[in-house]
Amino acid sequence: MAAEPEFRGPTSAELNAAISASFGSMDGLMEAFGRAAAGRFGSGWVWLGVKPDGQLAITSTANEDNPLMSLEGVEPMIPILGLDVWEHAYYLKYHQRRHEYVDAWWNVVDWVKVSAHYTAAKEGKAFED
Repeated sequence: MAAEPEFRGPTSAELNAAISASFGSMDGLMEAFGRAAAGRFGSGWVWLGVKPDGQLAITSTANEDNPLMSLEGVEPMIPILGLDVWEHAYYLKYHQRRHEYVDAWWNVVDWVKVSAHYTAAKEGKAFED
């Protein structure tokens, strides 16, 4: 069992409300994101994004694809958080244990940055660092 994540910075009240509305709680978001990561066969990415209707959603894409592209079977959204699930991202430390990699990854998510990405995405803009 992974240690409880220590989030880097709080989510904004606005993002926290959106997470609660879409996933029930932060735990719900983490569970749904983990399922998407486990379900991505082979190389790719898992994304938390803002749909055109302003709701949050999770999707995964193969290889180097992303939800800003017009892809069959991928709902369009502006990504605000992405997780690399290519083997190069986790194999040296976690081997085949992708779920452990995902659990540990939550410890380095910068929620202040994700909140800023969310604010920009709600305005229809892709955030640029």
